[in-house]
Amino acid sequence: MKHIIVSIIILTAVISCKQSPNKESELKTQDSTSISETKTAPLHDSLVAAEPVSATAQKTEPVKTETQVQNFSIEPIIKDYLALKNALVADNDKGAASAGKKLLATIKNVDVKSIPSGKQKEYQEIADNAKENAEHIGDNTGKIDHQREHLASLSKDVSDLIALFGSSQKLYQDHCPMYNDGKGAVWISETKDIKNPYYGNQMLSCGSVKKQF
Repeated sequence: MKHIIVSIIILTAVISCKQSPNKESELKTQDSTSISETKTAPLHDSLVAAEPVSATAQKTEPVKTETQVQNFSIEPIIKDYLALKNALVADNDKGAASAGKKLLATIKNVDVKSIPSGKQKEYQEIADNAKENAEHIGDNTGKIDHQREHLASLSKDVSDLIALFGSSQKLYQDHCPMYNDGKGAVWISETKDIKNPYYGNQMLSCGSVKKQF
């Protein structure tokens, strides 16, 4: 009887020893799996976090382009043109030459890329002609008749620019029927009162308002 009991105890001990390593291996496997999951989790989080930044960057680019287009204005060109026109109204050839040079510089400084793409070509054609007229007026101090000839062409250019882009201020297109041997000529004015830049004090009130911008 004692031998049977001893045999049972030894058999139970052997079975327990065989099961222990299996449990340890299972624990190790579970631990390694947990560690692996912990290591991969930050990588997934970083990828998810990076996606909104990329989307934000893509959205900001078109806004910059739109802002640049909205910044274009012909107001500086109109301002310099009016100064030139008023100098010729006062028979001031030196003042007209100075204003012509300033107008030329203003047109040259225009960033064509800031103009809406559908209007760039037409603007460039008008601006090239306006630069030539402004240059002639600026280079001909003492030759007021020559300056006035180029004012007639320049005034058409400015009228075309206003028609193309509009203006924030109220402007008038005036017409002198006698200038250029009766062929007539237009000019742009900031006031409704007629002050003729083609004849100055000789016939200051000759002309009429043809259009309001």
